[in-house]
Amino acid sequence: MGAVSSLLPVFPWDRLEPYKATAAAHPDGIVDLSVGTPVDPVPELIRAALTDAADSHGYPTVWGTPALRDALTGWATDRLGARGLGHTNVLPVVGSKELVAWLPTQLGLGPGDKVAYPRLAYPTYEVGARLARAEPVAYDDPTDLDPAGLKLLWLNSPSNPTGRVLTADELRRIVAWAREHGVLVVSDECYLELGWEADPVSVLHPDVCGDSHDGLVAVHSLSKRSNLAGYRAAFLVGDAAVLGELLQIRKHGGMMVAAPVQAATVAALGDTAHVSEQRERYARRRAALRCAFEAAGFRIEHSEASLYLWATRDEPCWDTVGHLADRGILVAPGDFYGPAGDRFVRIAFTATDERVEAAVRRLA
Repeated sequence: MGAVSSLLPVFPWDRLEPYKATAAAHPDGIVDLSVGTPVDPVPELIRAALTDAADSHGYPTVWGTPALRDALTGWATDRLGARGLGHTNVLPVVGSKELVAWLPTQLGLGPGDKVAYPRLAYPTYEVGARLARAEPVAYDDPTDLDPAGLKLLWLNSPSNPTGRVLTADELRRIVAWAREHGVLVVSDECYLELGWEADPVSVLHPDVCGDSHDGLVAVHSLSKRSNLAGYRAAFLVGDAAVLGELLQIRKHGGMMVAAPVQAATVAALGDTAHVSEQRERYARRRAALRCAFEAAGFRIEHSEASLYLWATRDEPCWDTVGHLADRGILVAPGDFYGPAGDRFVRIAFTATDERVEAAVRRLA
């Protein structure tokens, strides 16, 4: 029996541990801007919904409750501008990372198939391809790819790590190309509600896909917009045929979102006030960190959306990581996201206000 882990790259975050130790030795403690994990409280109305559903003694269903499916279709209609959605166009999933890692396998991809993703990208796209023993392919422009054998095309807008946003025109061109060649497009839109200098658009918006969701699936998460990373609450919206197949597979696999989390998701999607409040927090932190890093000699590229600044001092990324660790600030090296990021670092603004203020003082 071969070790499946041998198919995978070295887990990147393990390489950061020595720098984390250096930063933690700072007299005023570490300012961890490396992982984009939420630090603010889960909104009370979401916690109340979770608690109220705690007496969930029966098994939940993979498709979710009718109330959850209503919430998903309603939110996608209102927020994404998607048209004509029914319950067959949505599917709750246990975490977006888990979905990304196992989607190629669940779609039946394997040797001889290709999975494409941006050249600078969340590393789990490649991991998912390798777990399925498919061929991972990085791209600059997906329409330049050879479509032969290409079965799954990942889009990511707003991008992790760069914060770049694809315009409606760019998305429309890519969708048209993918449909021409019979390639499934899965768009990771988990940062869509965190646009700062751009207004991100979904691949399911009529300006992009017309009147059809054929060949399109959008991935969304409550981790960032509602501080629910610990709940593993995510969902898919799009092509009913694709989601129907995934539903049947996941019924056998037991991939059920916990019933209290389903109830919490309904509450989260039904409230916009907490999303606005969290956006305001992130906007303040983003502005403070951007000003401080630019004053300290960094250049920020893209970063018009998401929870990160994509920054460089025009030197190898690990030199930058070491420089900042000596000041008690931990950031993610850009080469975690592909060789093209080897002179950049990713700076998360998900730290508390107090830690952001500490970083600003140290950079000054």
